[in-house]
Amino acid sequence: MTIESPIPLLPIVIVLITTILIMFSGKKPNLREFWSFAGSIATFLSVAYMVPIIFNGQKIVYTLSTIAPGISLNFRVDALSLVFGIISSFLWIFATSYNVGYMRSLNEHAQTRYYTCFAVAILGAQGVSYSGSLFSLYLFYEIITIFTYPLVAHHQDEEGYAGAKKYIVYLMGTSKGLLLPATVLTYVLTGTLDFSDNIVTGIFGKDYNNIWISIAYWLFIFGFAKAAIMPLHNWLPSAMVAPTPVSALLHAVAVVKAGVFCISRVMLSTFGTSLLHNTNLGIWTAYIVSFTILAASIIALTKDDLKARLAYSTVSQLSYIVLGVSLLDPNGVMGGIIHIANHGFSKITLFFCAGAIYVATHKKKISDMAGLGYAMPFTFGAFAIASLSMIGVPPVAGFVSKWYLLNGAMGIHNMTIVTVLLTSTILNAGYFAPITIKAFFQGKKPGWSRENIKEAPLTMVVPLVIASLISVAIGIFPQFFTQLIGRLLP
Repeated sequence: MTIESPIPLLPIVIVLITTILIMFSGKKPNLREFWSFAGSIATFLSVAYMVPIIFNGQKIVYTLSTIAPGISLNFRVDALSLVFGIISSFLWIFATSYNVGYMRSLNEHAQTRYYTCFAVAILGAQGVSYSGSLFSLYLFYEIITIFTYPLVAHHQDEEGYAGAKKYIVYLMGTSKGLLLPATVLTYVLTGTLDFSDNIVTGIFGKDYNNIWISIAYWLFIFGFAKAAIMPLHNWLPSAMVAPTPVSALLHAVAVVKAGVFCISRVMLSTFGTSLLHNTNLGIWTAYIVSFTILAASIIALTKDDLKARLAYSTVSQLSYIVLGVSLLDPNGVMGGIIHIANHGFSKITLFFCAGAIYVATHKKKISDMAGLGYAMPFTFGAFAIASLSMIGVPPVAGFVSKWYLLNGAMGIHNMTIVTVLLTSTILNAGYFAPITIKAFFQGKKPGWSRENIKEAPLTMVVPLVIASLISVAIGIFPQFFTQLIGRLLP
């Protein structure tokens, strides 16, 4: 059953109002941060309001404006929408608390601009979540890119501008050079940009030329460069020049999740599983992202800078999501989409920990972190939990993702993908476990005293501890997300 209602606009409008209030509160830091908290909580509650509707098997649709036949600024809420919508709105609450501690502890400049752009990035993520057409999706996808550029360049130094330049060139270049032509080609082939309600059939009929369909498909896959599929991944490690909360936004909340969400949406709601199976586009996508999973993991092993290692981990982990959907098996799709949530909580914890370590010690290198676990037990304890999730150790959330992914790969009898998943798990352990071991089981480095080091401010530590515990909770009780995603599957 489909409900026509403007409800999907509510989270977007709330974030927009929050952004305006933040802008006009620049001279009152406490008020500015209050609006950030209030807006993030209100946004999450407006998203939560839609959950019972979707669990009842209904969809919500709303057309704001029709530009031309088949081209509309319209919105829809289904199970896939809510997974990304819930994660991006809920994690904004944690990010706001963390932002306060980080920005105040380091006395960062341009904080009003920072909070404003952060809020608009969340607005873009919410818009992407509830887009009902490729036209709407493209619009909000670009909003995220434009307003995260100032965040990447926040430090306004040579390194910051270089990283931000690469960021904008990669993302705007691919969206204009690949994504926009793919959208136009899809409209020429089908006469519509609206998403299909049926993930099996999609919007393409049976008589279209497979060559043109293949061209459009690959333009989409690589046009959504926020997904960081190799070779269009290099912007992501370069963007690590941004403040750590921005890195968390990039890697766990809005930016990269928008990329893999968009790919998932286009694969399921534009092309459909039947077409992707018949043309073998699905399995070839699985092989391409499998290379990204393994190659990025190997590169992560070589990085001593903590944020750089986490960045390449993100490149690898994102491709798990695309891999699961491209298997076109119910278990695989379940594993891919649920990893949007599982990776979100775990990766934001890891980046929050990296920021807390820097605020408390000004250390960035993993080789300098020996013994720090005893001085910062909450931070490194949360890091250890989130690491186990990324590796896929039960009962933490990442295990649920890999369980479904492995079942999906075995369901289509593809031992190559099974081998990739098992190998990547070993590599995950190879680059995460040494960090925890060094922090808790190796002696302190000369030149520092453990007595002079303490945890970062509570506004930073509390969010990262809670986020890590949620990773455990949704690993033990994954039913909310599995039942929600089950509403999407045929």
